[in-house]
Parts: sequence; C-alpha cells; structure tokens
Amino acid sequence: MRQAPPALSASGFGSAWFALCAAFALHILDEATTGFLAVYNPTVTILRERWGSFPMPTIALREFLIGHVLVCALLFCLTPVAARGMHGLRPLAWAYAVIMFLSGMGHTIGSILGHTVDSVTFPRPAPGFYSSPFLFIASVWLMTRLRRTAQVDFQLPTSD
Repeated sequence: MRQAPPALSASGFGSAWFALCAAFALHILDEATTGFLAVYNPTVTILRERWGSFPMPTIALREFLIGHVLVCALLFCLTPVAARGMHGLRPLAWAYAVIMFLSGMGHTIGSILGHTVDSVTFPRPAPGFYSSPFLFIASVWLMTRLRRTAQVDFQLPTSD
C-alpha cells in the first residue's frame, strides 16, 4: 500500500512566505511615504561616480511603485505554490528571504549611522525603517521554515 504524502501544511512554507509578502507590501508603503528615493537616488549616483560600474539604477517614484507593486503582487500569487512546498520555488524563497533580511538590515544600519555614504545624510530614522522589524521577523521565519522542510519529500497529492 502506498503511503500518503505529508500534509501540505507540514511540507510547505506558505504561511511564512505570505507573511514576508505582507511585510514587503508594508515596506513598499513605508519607503514611498518616508522619502526613500531622496536617499536612494543620490546614493546610487555617488556610488556610480566612485566605482563606475555600480549596477543599481536611479528611479522615479512612479517606476519605483509600479515595479515594486508588480513584484510584490507576483510574490503574493506564488503563495499557494509555497504552501505546497514546491521544490522549484525553494531557491527563489531563499533569495527572497535573504534580500528582505538585508534590506531590513540596511534600513536599520542607516538609521544608526544617519547616512548612506558620507555626503547623503537624512534625519533619523532612515526612510523605510519603521517596517524593517517586520522584514526581519518574516524573513527569519521563512528561512527557518525552509530549513525545517528541507528534508521533507515534497509531493503533490495524487488520486489513486
């Protein structure tokens, strides 16, 4: 007799994925309403002058919002796939969690320092700081969930 696959909730990481999507959505709102681009764009410009090949673009608020909202919406749409614990989503989930953790870290460090590069200062806390704790918590939860489910045999239920 064939053994049933593990319960989807036991093998998946959907709740943690969803929480990180919600934290990301909150972070987008936080950055948009606290003047993030007024810090980000000058920082990118200065880093390009210093290093020549700095890969980040300068962006306007419209492009920032459209791009971030579309990415966030796509990530929200992947929640059912994460809930099933689909193996192919795991590398993206790890990258997503690490990027969001580092983003939260950057806003926190910026708040402590009061600047990004020496000539780009801002009043504390840094733009985007208020949502950083949510990014930390949700990204750590997703990373923890990914580690705990790493050994689970991911299978979709089949009808026999």
